[in-house]
Amino acid sequence: MKYIVIVEDEVFMREELKDMLSKAGYKVDAVESFENVTEQLLSLSPDLILLDLNLPCVSGFQICREIKQKSAIPVLVLTSRDQLRDELHALDLGADEYLTKPCRKERLLARVANVLKRYEGRTNLLEGADFLLDRQTYTLYIHNQSVILPKNQGKLLEVFLIQGQDIVTKDDLCLAIWGTTEFIDENALQVNLTRLKKTMSSLKMRQKIVSVRGVGYKLTMEENSYE
Repeated sequence: MKYIVIVEDEVFMREELKDMLSKAGYKVDAVESFENVTEQLLSLSPDLILLDLNLPCVSGFQICREIKQKSAIPVLVLTSRDQLRDELHALDLGADEYLTKPCRKERLLARVANVLKRYEGRTNLLEGADFLLDRQTYTLYIHNQSVILPKNQGKLLEVFLIQGQDIVTKDDLCLAIWGTTEFIDENALQVNLTRLKKTMSSLKMRQKIVSVRGVGYKLTMEENSYE
């Protein structure tokens, strides 16, 4: 049974959606507290997020961006905002579908089923800017090609993708590669980071690893790239 979480602040609409999706055979929950929404969603780890854009405390756009930075969970936007610029912005942030309210039941259920079908077998994938990383095999899918990363490079990139735009400490990286922070030669970490940076550069990836002095590293967009 596929698991869907609804992010909708209007109570009547939220309950109507829960009832509709439950009757269609899905397991359904809804976010009812709109603080730390991204953390709630990542903790619940659903098969699909049904997301409104006009929310208290936080914008649906921000939630979409954060979810797509940290996971491969599909996002279907269902909103009353019918401007083309809003749709394009949501899709650019990684939304998988965009529907406007009011929406016919049959259309919504068809789009839900379609998104879930597209994501079959992709639970091990992390999304970056224009690429996917398979967490089991460390296969990188980018620019219509697949590249199997050396294990240490794959582990490092996985940590950066999970953290999103947050800073990753040297301890985080050492734990990812060696499972410990003790007796690790910092030069060994630098060698692995340098190799990953060279791989990312050779593949013309839009994201790069930058140093944050005294703290660690983070994954950022190239200056000439768009968000």
